[in-house]
Amino acid sequence: MNIPDVAEALSLDLVCCGDKSREATSVISGDLMSFIIGKAISGSIWITVQNHLNVAAVAVLKEIPMIIVASGRPVMADLKTRCDMENIALAISEESSFTLCSRLYDLGFRG
Repeated sequence: MNIPDVAEALSLDLVCCGDKSREATSVISGDLMSFIIGKAISGSIWITVQNHLNVAAVAVLKEIPMIIVASGRPVMADLKTRCDMENIALAISEESSFTLCSRLYDLGFRG
């Protein structure tokens, strides 16, 4: 599923559009950078409550096309700027990580 379709299906507030043609193939949820570095695969949607610059760095390293900041956490300006530069979609949701994972599962995504 491509990024705009995911954003629409989840009614996300898309802060950065990223590369609209990239396909998301899986989902990972976590707030520890070392966990994401060790477990994320290319093409994953990353759900987190972290909202600082290092999130973008990890997304670039792991070729993550979309970051969803959950639980209504605000996005820091430097994270938005870096996601724009790296062509990574960045979205905000009022929903919890658990709810977002459940909804993505219903859309056919698996771990």
